[in-house]
Amino acid sequence: MNLADRLHAAADRLGGRAVLTLDEAELTYGALEELSARLAGLLRCRGIGPGDRVAIMLPNVPEFGVVYYGVLRLGAVVVPLDPLLKRREISAYLGDCGATLLIAWHAFAETAEAGSAGTKADCFFVVPGEFRRLLRGVAAEREIASMAADATAVIHYTSGTTGRPKGIELTHANLGGNAATVARMHALGVDDVVLGALPLHHTFGQTCSLNATVHAGARLTLLRRFEAGRALEVVRRDGVTVFQGVPTMFIALLDHPGASDLSMLRVCASGGAALPLDVLRAYEARFGCEIIEGYGLSETSPVAATNRGGRHRRPGSIGWPIRDVEMKVVGEDGRELPAGAIGEIVVRGPNVMKGYWNDPEATAEAVQDGWFHTGDLGRVDEDGYFFLVDRRRDVIIRGGYTVYPREVEEVLYEHPAVRQAAVIGVPHAGLGEEIEAVVALRAPVTGEELRDFVRERVAAYKYPRRLSFVDELPMSPTGKILKRALLRPATGGRSG
Repeated sequence: MNLADRLHAAADRLGGRAVLTLDEAELTYGALEELSARLAGLLRCRGIGPGDRVAIMLPNVPEFGVVYYGVLRLGAVVVPLDPLLKRREISAYLGDCGATLLIAWHAFAETAEAGSAGTKADCFFVVPGEFRRLLRGVAAEREIASMAADATAVIHYTSGTTGRPKGIELTHANLGGNAATVARMHALGVDDVVLGALPLHHTFGQTCSLNATVHAGARLTLLRRFEAGRALEVVRRDGVTVFQGVPTMFIALLDHPGASDLSMLRVCASGGAALPLDVLRAYEARFGCEIIEGYGLSETSPVAATNRGGRHRRPGSIGWPIRDVEMKVVGEDGRELPAGAIGEIVVRGPNVMKGYWNDPEATAEAVQDGWFHTGDLGRVDEDGYFFLVDRRRDVIIRGGYTVYPREVEEVLYEHPAVRQAAVIGVPHAGLGEEIEAVVALRAPVTGEELRDFVRERVAAYKYPRRLSFVDELPMSPTGKILKRALLRPATGGRSG
């Protein structure tokens, strides 16, 4: 099997229909198939073959699909990189995976060249217009490489790693199966238009937006970057029916003064981070479209669990495992815990990664007896619905008491003045750790008022004694709040 087979099959059925659009730019299924075949031909002329790693550093543009499926068509491995990476990061990733080529967007040429210097990767730059003219002069690679189900298709580097980079190997079976499951759960069809707001270099956007769209024969209308007003404009202009986002996107839409009825959306799906319950309720009340919250990690391709629509949804939960996937909550000894008990969420199924690239020790630690240990703390209720409590590494121990930051953050989000919130632990001589809340506001409020608001709603040891106000909290490219950026690496204390 090969992920590129999905595109080939869709092009046979829907050759003249649009698959990727960005404002006025459009690629049909037939054009995407033809251009990706020519890109594969270009790569073969450069000596690239099955198993070779090709890094791609492209924003959300139609050319991403051309390069992505072209690399896969040849049997090579895609290594997606965030276009905003700096020289040092690019060099580390290219060196770790041994990429032979870096295909980058022309606007990032200087950084890409600097990052590839000293590695064995050559650079190739994608310039709109010029790119297509170049490919027209290349013989197409008509044959799609036949790949084993467990052959590596993509190596993703996680944004949260420290020290030596860890590349997540996802196979053709991992990604193809997960995309098919997403398409089936969302009932995607040829008449659907999916909003491409998620970064395609990330597994969430790749699987749930790009690959699921192609699998279903739908259309993906792209945003170069998410901005609430622009997203609303594209939703209405293009008749978007499916919006997949992260919590910060839903918060931004709530804050936008021009946002109104969005009941034309058939599906709203949230993932990537925990969605505050107060945000979910406010969004649904204002826009008339329910949000389906799910859960997953890059190591699980990414979807592992999700709510289903209507009466099968339990707000505040991450639902239950998707088809053919098992999940359970285990204690420190690895044994399954009873309903209601908090422990680590572990996942087993065809979506679990092949392993970490060239890192058997990290792989063995993460995947034990087929179960991937997520590092996320959660619980499951009597009906089988899973609830995410927090990341294990984010838990605060204050004077011997365990505090889950997400619980405190949920209370902060209930306050109408709070737009973003992150709760962290900072060193304290007597207590071990003290609780601090870092908050971005949408309306004026004093620290004392906010502290009292939380204190009235949680146990005395849980409320934040320290409060910091910022204009914006640091975000990853996928919209996660980067708590590590709020800490000084040397001391664990708050940054200035």
